Amino acid sequence: MLKILIPTLMLIPTAWFTPAKQLWPASLSHSLIIALFSLTWLKNLSETGWTSLTPYMATDPLSTPLLVLTCWLLPLMILASQNHVATEPINRQRTFIIILTSLQLFLIMAFSATEIIMFYIMFEATLIPTLILITRWGNQTERLSAGTYFLFYTLAGSLPLLVALLLLQTHTGTLSLLTLQYSSPIPLSSYADKLWWAGCLIAFLVKMPLYGVHLWLPKAHVEAPIAGSMVLAAVLLKLGGYGMMRMMIMLEPLTKELSYPFIILALWGVIMTGSICMRQTDLKSLIAYSSVSHMGLVTGGILIQTPWGFTGALILMIAHGLTSSALFCLANTNYERIHSRTLLLARGLQVILPLMTSWWFIASLANLALPPLPNLMGELMIITSLLSWSWWTIALTGIGALIAAAYSLYMFLMTQRGPAPTHIMALSPTYTREHLLMALHLLPLVLLILKPELIWGWTS
Repeated sequence: MLKILIPTLMLIPTAWFTPAKQLWPASLSHSLIIALFSLTWLKNLSETGWTSLTPYMATDPLSTPLLVLTCWLLPLMILASQNHVATEPINRQRTFIIILTSLQLFLIMAFSATEIIMFYIMFEATLIPTLILITRWGNQTERLSAGTYFLFYTLAGSLPLLVALLLLQTHTGTLSLLTLQYSSPIPLSSYADKLWWAGCLIAFLVKMPLYGVHLWLPKAHVEAPIAGSMVLAAVLLKLGGYGMMRMMIMLEPLTKELSYPFIILALWGVIMTGSICMRQTDLKSLIAYSSVSHMGLVTGGILIQTPWGFTGALILMIAHGLTSSALFCLANTNYERIHSRTLLLARGLQVILPLMTSWWFIASLANLALPPLPNLMGELMIITSLLSWSWWTIALTGIGALIAAAYSLYMFLMTQRGPAPTHIMALSPTYTREHLLMALHLLPLVLLILKPELIWGWTS
C-alpha cells in the first residue's frame, strides 16, 4: 500500500522544486510511474479477502479497480491540462499540480480505508482540492456559484452520515470494515432506525448523484477546468457508489423495503436526464447529464442487492469513468480551438480534424454501450438483476438505453458531421499529446474486453 502512497506524496516536493522547464515532463513521468506501479494491485485479485494490509488501509476486489483508476487518471489530467495552464505564472502551475496530487492522495486513502471514519474524513477532504480547482481555475464567472452548489449539496448530504456512523460505533463498538461484517446486525424496527438508514445512504446518493439531488453536477462540470471535469466524472462520482456498496453490508434487513422509492427514482432519472441531454446546446453540459443518467443505473444496481447488480455496478463505474473522462477531454480539445462549447458553433469538424473524429466516434460508441465493451456488460448485468426484481423495470431501462444511444449519436453528429461552418477559419492541428491522451483513455477500455474479471469485484 505504501509503495503507492509514498511516491504520490513525493510528487508534491517534485512539483515544487523541479526547474520550470522540466516541471510538466517530470510530474507527468513521475505520475505515470505511480500509475504503472498501481497495476500490480490487480495481481492480488485471485484472493477473495483483503490484501496489502497496513493498520488502516487495505485493498480488496471491490476497491482495487477504483484505486487503479484513480492512479491512472493523474497522468491523464496532467497531460490534458498542460496547454491551458502553461500560460500562467510558474508558481501557479506548481500549485495546480500539487492540488491534483493531493486530490489523488485523498482518493487513494478513501478507497483503501478499512476504518469507515477514515473513509468519511477522506470523502470530505476530496471536496477541498476540487473546490479550489473549480473556483480558481474555472473558465466562467459562474464558477463561484458552481463551487457553492457543489460544496453545500455534498456537505448537507454528508452530515447525517457522520451522525449515523457515530450511532453505529456506539451500537457495534467498531467501525472497521474487517470486523463489522461479523458484528450483530442492528434491529431496524423503529422510525429512528429508518432515519438512520436514510442518513447512511443520503450522502452517497447526493454524490452519485441521484436524480433530484443532481443539480450541483452539471454546474460543477461546466465551470470546472478540464482536470476538474475529468476527476469529477471519473473518480469522485464513484466514491458515492463505493460508499453505498460498503454500507449496504450493514443495512441488510431494512434495505429490502426502503430502497424501492430510490430504485424507481434512479431509473426515472435515467430517462429524464437522457431526455435533458437530447436538448442540450452546451457540449460539456450534455456529457455531464449523461453521467447522471449512467450513475442512475449504477444506483439501481447497488440498491437491488444481488451479486449481479453489484458486479454490473462496479463494471459500469469503471467503464463510465474512462468513457466520460475521454469525452470531456475531447470536448476540451474543441474548446481550446474554437473557444466555445456551443454545439451549433462547432459543427463539421470531421473535414478539419479527421483523426480526432475517429476518437470521437470510439468514445461516443462507448458512451452508448456498444458490444463488446465493458459498458454494455455492466448495463446488461444491472438490467438483468433489475428485471429479476420487477418486470416493469425493463420499460424504464429499455427506454433509458434507447435515449442514451440517441443522445450519444446526436452529440457525435452535431460536432463532427456536416459542412464546416464559415466562421471557423484557421484551427491548429491536433497534437501528439492529445492523441496519446485519448489512447490512454480508450485503450484500457478496449483491453478490458479481453480480461473483464479484473473489474468484476469478486473472484470466480
